[in-house]
This record gives sequence, structure tokens and C-alpha cells, in this order.
Amino acid sequence: MSNLEVGIVGLPNVGKSTLFNAITKAGAEAANYPFCTIEPNVGVVAVPDSRLEVLTKLYNSKKTTPASVRFVDIAGLVKGASKGEGLGNKFLEHIRQVDAIAHVVRCFEDENITHVADTIDPLRDIDTIQTELCLADLDVVEKRLAKVAKLLKSGSKDAKLETEILERVKNSLDNAKPARSLNLTAEELFMIRDANLLTLKPTLYIANVAEEDLAEENSHVAKVRKLAAKEEAQVVVICAKVESEIAELDADEAQEFLTDLGLESSGLDRLIHAAFDLLGLMTFLTAGPDECRAWTITKGTPAVKAAGKIHSDIERGFIRAEIVNYDDLIKLGSITAARDKGLVRLEGKDYIMQDGDVTYFRFNV
Repeated sequence: MSNLEVGIVGLPNVGKSTLFNAITKAGAEAANYPFCTIEPNVGVVAVPDSRLEVLTKLYNSKKTTPASVRFVDIAGLVKGASKGEGLGNKFLEHIRQVDAIAHVVRCFEDENITHVADTIDPLRDIDTIQTELCLADLDVVEKRLAKVAKLLKSGSKDAKLETEILERVKNSLDNAKPARSLNLTAEELFMIRDANLLTLKPTLYIANVAEEDLAEENSHVAKVRKLAAKEEAQVVVICAKVESEIAELDADEAQEFLTDLGLESSGLDRLIHAAFDLLGLMTFLTAGPDECRAWTITKGTPAVKAAGKIHSDIERGFIRAEIVNYDDLIKLGSITAARDKGLVRLEGKDYIMQDGDVTYFRFNV
């Protein structure tokens, strides 16, 4: 995964494009009417990581490269999208391309901003989107079952297994329950990977609230949290308007603004961390005079595969990984001091990388 890609979805006028503008500063049009976003806007955002700044100073690095997240602002879906209503299937296809879904839910009252259903009801809105995604997936599954049926007649064991899995998924979708609720095994997911189902995408909810509700959550957010708890999903509470204001400030001013609001971090920081957690991601670090860099990998990645993130030649010629814990390195002040204390380890191919490992890979050319 070179870049984590998160699709921002939701009904029209829930604050998707306002949020996107704020966190990417990409200037996607935000207007008080549906479908102002005609093509999915894409913005790449650096993952906040204070360790990089410290390492850059320690190594006097010429360049600092953080990990990144790609946010895709996908046009508002409406009831009937799976049948072509609104901007329809075109935008359902855009969702199929992302790694995770951030579902923005309107949890604020504002008579100046219209709602497609006229009233504010986050659970109804979530159900509308989920139903459309389930219906779109149901169409895919039914077509896939018809195709696999031909292979099933030939006695294919794989076809039999795939049919059993797809029938379970179909039953779930028929009951308006997303495929991810089945908790399919890795082997089962592999069997139906070609279907690329929307409702298998890891999903978190963004509750978009008014500024006054950031410190003390309102009843709308409480409903979203209750639903998310049943799904074992995360909820990130954000005020898109506040994020827009933060985006215009420098780092010190932004922190002061957050402190005044009683917040420890911005909505962007919390959203990125939630997305990383949702997908089981972490970062390891490389540092030197030329560059300090954070690399995104999946938790549980062995050292040899982490080396491949940097370059395939390093993976092929892997000898060992020279690793020091970030905290140990900073405490001692240099890699030489850490080595003298025996805190620099030489790890083999099967070593499981840990978040914040400061790593140098030795390899044959």
C-alpha cells in the first residue's frame, strides 16, 4: 500500500466537500446544493508525525518525507443511486477504488443549509447510504453467482466454495447488512476478491457537528456512536467549519485555536489515526543526512517485506535490518551512543516490524 486512500462519502450537503477542502486545502467546490462535486477530487495529506521533525534535527537531514493519505471526495449519493438515481453507479465505482470509507454524517442543525430529506436524522442517513451500497453489491454478487454456476457444473471445488461464500454474502445483503458484518476469514475474502464489494470496505463514521457541540457531544452524535458500537466501527467527531478555519492558520496559531476549543488535536489528525487503526497500519522510520522518512506498512509485516517498501532491490538482496527504538535513540542523542549501549539490534528477514522502528537495511546489490 503505497498510499492509504480514503473515500469521503455521504448524502449531499452533509459537509463532505467542506471537510475535504479543509484537510487537503485542495479547493474542491462546496455549494449548498447536491452534486456540486462532479468528479472525485483527490488530495494528498501528510500524516502528522512529530518524530520526523526530531529525527531531521538529530541527523541534520536535507529532506523530510512523511507518510501520506489520499483523500477522495466522492459526490453525494442519494436514495436510488444503485439504480442510477442522482449521479448513480459512476460514483459507486469511485468508492470501489478506495481502501477505506469515511462516511460523513450530518449531526448539526442549520436552517440555511438544506438537507435532501428536509430533517436531520443521522441514523436514517446512514441507512440510506448503506442500503444503496448493499443493493449495488447485491447486483454484483448475483452476476458473479450466475458466472460461477457454469464452473460449478464442471465439478470445480473452488467454484463450490466460492458459491457457498457468495450465497452467505447474498443473504446478508438481502437483509440490508453489509458483507463486512459476516467477518469472513482471510481465505474466504481471497476467494471473492474479484467481486470488489463496496460493503467489505472498512468503514468509519465522521460525525460533522456545529462548533458549540465539539466540547460536549449532542444527541445526534450519541445515536451514531450507539450504531457504530454495534458494528464495532469508529466515530470521529469533527466540525468541518472549524477545520476550515484551522487550515488557514500556521502551526502555532492552529494549536492555540485548538486549545481554546478544549481540543488536543485537529479533526484531520484524529481522522488519519482512526483510518490507520481501521486498516491495521503503522509506520517505520528511516533517517540519515540526506532524508528522514516515514514508511506505511501493515501491522505484522516482516522486515524483508518492509525493505521492499523502499525498493524491490533491497528486498531481494536483504541481509539484515539494523534497528533502534525511536525513544532509545532520542534519549541517547545519537545512533553511536545507542550502539555503545547495545540498543541497536540486528534483525533477520522474519523480524516483525514495530511502529517507530528507526531502521537501516543492509543488502546485497
